[in-house]
Amino acid sequence: MRVHFWGTRGSIATPGASTVEFGGNTLSVEVTTDAGHRLILDCGTGVRLLGMELMKAPGPLRATILLGHTHWDHIQGFPFFAPLFIPGNEFTICAPEGVGASLADVLAGQMEFTYFPVKLDQLPGKITYRELNEGSHQIEGVRILTQYLNHPAICLGYRVEADGVSVVYLTDHEPFSDTLWRADAESGKVESILHHGDRRHAEFMRGADLVIHDSQYTPREYPAKKNWGHSTYEYAVRLAAAVGVKQLALIHHDPLHDDQTMLEIERQAVALAAQHAVGLRVFCAREGEGLIVHPSAAIVQPVSEQRSGTSRQQKRLKVLVVDDDINIHLLAELALARDYDVSSAEDGQACLEAVCKDPPDIIVLDLNMPNMDGLTVLKRVRADASLAELPVLVLTGSGDEASTRTAFEEGATDYLTKPFTIPQLSTRVTTCLARSLNRSM
Repeated sequence: MRVHFWGTRGSIATPGASTVEFGGNTLSVEVTTDAGHRLILDCGTGVRLLGMELMKAPGPLRATILLGHTHWDHIQGFPFFAPLFIPGNEFTICAPEGVGASLADVLAGQMEFTYFPVKLDQLPGKITYRELNEGSHQIEGVRILTQYLNHPAICLGYRVEADGVSVVYLTDHEPFSDTLWRADAESGKVESILHHGDRRHAEFMRGADLVIHDSQYTPREYPAKKNWGHSTYEYAVRLAAAVGVKQLALIHHDPLHDDQTMLEIERQAVALAAQHAVGLRVFCAREGEGLIVHPSAAIVQPVSEQRSGTSRQQKRLKVLVVDDDINIHLLAELALARDYDVSSAEDGQACLEAVCKDPPDIIVLDLNMPNMDGLTVLKRVRADASLAELPVLVLTGSGDEASTRTAFEEGATDYLTKPFTIPQLSTRVTTCLARSLNRSM
């Protein structure tokens, strides 16, 4: 399998003398299988360069475009991808389901005449749209595994398996917890990861021959950028080492990181990998460079096959928000009311009564409440067999390790600490519900 980096920058393109070595174009990565199937991961400004290269080849072109999400730095090169303007060329564009507007409408938005002279429906190339949930998919004979990432928008990571090789693409994503390892367990082991979300993220890349991972910030920069949806090289290296990744390419370079900064980040990442893994190759992705990924003992992810068709719901799902702080109720209403029916309860007893009267599709549950705390509510919910699979998103100011660990042990589905942003809450609720719906299908 061949991998080529056409764009490596995050957030905004930064061409110039200070970004020559690592590149200034926003994300676009080309993956080509031995059978000739071409996958394009994201369509940042780097995809324009790929398009120019593909225009040199004779005959019609067929490719699959996999968008992690539709933030601008991942799609802004799409209107400038020259093969779209050639009749006979065919493209399947895939992106996460559940972002509100359809994928076609989102892409058409940035190509309205106000912004661009050619509308989406005027492109001569044939375009097919496919919206994906978390699961396993067959696309052009290639097995594509998808998993939701931790970003302030619905975002998918991709695991591409073909030719006996596995390549994993994980951007944009940030740690679920400030604490990676449990204090009462051996660090460096998957089972020692504190937050279930970080553990799930590590398992998705297990045994991969190449992982391309978001690493926009240094550990020193990250605290000021928390909740922005991006990782550090330290997080990526530690997880890759824990699950036997063969090669780790760090990507989504920060616009403020010039080539000298990137060289230092690469040096530190390589040194960290040497401390925690044998044989793990770590490097910062460089625009214009490529590599051939050879087969190894790649471990195939045991992800159940997604059913054909769409899982988009016809009915509005119900969210019950349980918190003694009225401000949280108002914030949840702002975050969720557009897509869900939102109700609220001010304490644990009112929550249990509401669940018995009209069971919701998910509970957003505070831990620290008077009369009956959230852990007691969680225990009682899980004691009811009919509610065993009901998603419960713990939403709390208690971000310490003991509270996090206890909540998961008692059956929490996810754990989000305050303060949080409106997009964060919306995304966590949506991903919890999507996983629950996929299990029930």
